Amino acid sequence: MARKIPLIPTLFLLPSLLFLGIFIYFPLVQNVYNSFFDFSVFSPTKEFVGFASFQQLLQDEVIVAAFINNVKYAVISVLFQVFFALVLATILEDKVFRRIAPALRVIYFMPVMISISVIALLFTFVYNPQMGLLNSFLELIGLENLATPWLGNATTAIYAVIAMSQWQSIGFITMLFIVAIQKIPKELYEAADIDGAGKVRKFFNITIPQVKETMFVNVLITVTGSILVFNEPFILTGGGPGFSSTTLSVLMYEQGFGKDNMGYASAIATLIFVLSAIFALIQIRVSGTGKDD
Repeated sequence: MARKIPLIPTLFLLPSLLFLGIFIYFPLVQNVYNSFFDFSVFSPTKEFVGFASFQQLLQDEVIVAAFINNVKYAVISVLFQVFFALVLATILEDKVFRRIAPALRVIYFMPVMISISVIALLFTFVYNPQMGLLNSFLELIGLENLATPWLGNATTAIYAVIAMSQWQSIGFITMLFIVAIQKIPKELYEAADIDGAGKVRKFFNITIPQVKETMFVNVLITVTGSILVFNEPFILTGGGPGFSSTTLSVLMYEQGFGKDNMGYASAIATLIFVLSAIFALIQIRVSGTGKDD
């Protein structure tokens, strides 16, 4: 006997399904379709080229450099924005900092509320090779040999961009962890105190297991955000010097709107989607989130 589909819940779901279909899934399918054509944004005609754009992807050395930069972005972001943010949230929720914790939360969260364009402008002053705060500080403490044009040096440009991103984003992840820590039953910590457990042991045996779901969400947000990152490298360095700080999204923009090569840009966009989906599936598989303990 066929199972009846409940009418009222289905009607409530329809608006969101319609919204997702029009603004997410249709553009996604359209982008994959476009990647099989060679066309200009100013021309109504398209030339079918099959898998030529994907073959070009495999032979493009810049794609490899951009992907490596995305991987660097993801690894450093997970270390700082997830693990360091969890330590920071645990410290802010400790009894020792309870009185000043509200003020510290505001201080750490404030960069999240500032436009990324304003932050990028601020960090161009910080990284300025002649009068920047960073080089001035290094000279002040006797490390002038480490002073360098951070955004103009091919070795340091991507790390300078990543550092700015960590400063701007860590407050948001910290707030998510604070909410998760506040939901942990106090009885667990009280029982640990009776057993004589120290702060480090409580952190590894109680806090981390209890915020596992939040940690999974934060890792997912951080890794997918690192694969999609565009604003920070584009505003600070434009992907340079050369292609040293180019990410996949910056390269897609340059191909599509800089060189008017929309078919190849669509193929890069398809690659970004596939990479994001693969990383998300791996994280779900490895973390085992959603399963009953």
